[in-house]
Amino acid sequence: MKKFLQSNETRYRLLRTILQGVIGVLIANADLLVSAWNFTPEVKAFIVALVMAILSPIMSELGSMNTDEEGEAFEYEETDEEASE
Repeated sequence: MKKFLQSNETRYRLLRTILQGVIGVLIANADLLVSAWNFTPEVKAFIVALVMAILSPIMSELGSMNTDEEGEAFEYEETDEEASE
């Protein structure tokens, strides 16, 4: 999980972006789960964009924890203990 949240590899950044989109769509379609709500398609698009705008800096901050003293990003390296789990 740590590698997924902090790695700067393209595949992990892509997966984090996809996850943000999926979360946004799930939240926007919450009206299907809670019948008291009724979102128009325009509102659903706004909700997805809003969720992405909120989650993007959160994911960026999680990724910034993966920097050295000079602020340069470095790749997360898996240790032998983590690889065996």
